[in-house]
Amino acid sequence: MLIDEIRGEGLDEFFEGILTLETVEECYSFFDDLCTVNEIKAMFQRFKVAKMLYNDSTYSQIEAETGASTATISRTKRSLYHGNDMYDIIFKRMKEKKD
Repeated sequence: MLIDEIRGEGLDEFFEGILTLETVEECYSFFDDLCTVNEIKAMFQRFKVAKMLYNDSTYSQIEAETGASTATISRTKRSLYHGNDMYDIIFKRMKEKKD
């Protein structure tokens, strides 16, 4: 994993802090304090691209809906299909929670 380069006690603590968030509203507040609007937009765009790829949308559909470049779509696709399978886990959990 690429993130292994920065893995450690401090990053563990950061992720543990995120896992204490209990509501969407708490997420809004925390990420508003933590990130710039552009950083949040970039993360959200990648998430949306991954979800659309996961649901078999075409590159042109994804570009039109998200404004993402083909480079961003390609990088996200690589993570989706050759990464740590976390998009799959998250999307399945979200679907289960919805059903």
